[in-house]
Amino acid sequence: MDTNDRTDLVNLAKYAEQSERYEDMVEFMRKLALQDVELTVEERNLFSVAFKNVVGARRNAWRTISTMISKFEDEGKTDEKTIESARKYLKEIETELEEMCNNMIVLLDEHLIPHSSQDDALVFMKKMKGDYYRYLAECFVGDKRDTATEKSLAGYKQAKEQSDAALATTHPIRLGLALNFSVFYYEINNEPKQACRIAKQAFDDAICDLDQLGDDSYKDSTLIMQLLRDNLTLWTADEAGEKE
Repeated sequence: MDTNDRTDLVNLAKYAEQSERYEDMVEFMRKLALQDVELTVEERNLFSVAFKNVVGARRNAWRTISTMISKFEDEGKTDEKTIESARKYLKEIETELEEMCNNMIVLLDEHLIPHSSQDDALVFMKKMKGDYYRYLAECFVGDKRDTATEKSLAGYKQAKEQSDAALATTHPIRLGLALNFSVFYYEINNEPKQACRIAKQAFDDAICDLDQLGDDSYKDSTLIMQLLRDNLTLWTADEAGEKE
């Protein structure tokens, strides 16, 4: 649908979400981002959901095919033609994933971050920048992986610096940042101790200030706190198992 009206684009994005047409949803929210306006909370959440679903589908596909290839190679029973076909398909998925992540990063750098003035919005956007470089690092190798990892780390660090200075310890955006930043250290940077430190600090700080948590964000914040605790339990168990 050819429209640039802000209200129309938001409504169309909602219709696309409800009908699970996430490719359309991305296009509607991309058009809105290109208008260089400060997004409302609702709009930035729609923007996040749109790209998360489209990119998430490619991330899942990449993991599935990558696992299949590894299994073929480990078992040594699959002919090379079949493996090569799977590798080509994996490359196609990786190319799509790279293009989508780069599109998101350009929108963040050139349109959304420059037109965000509120602390929570800036932390939200900078966290997403860290996220999408992390998604690239997941499937890249060599120098491309190193570059994506460095840029992901920079995005998370910028978001954390602003979050620590401006957002309450129980704020769901601050907690979500801690969750994703800790996952970056555990899965991408292979630093489980640092991952646990970030997750534990965020969880402990939020617990201390839990009585200050408002009703409007209670559900979101406590859900993320549970995810932080679940990761800590898993990661500390893994570390203990490695020491045995």
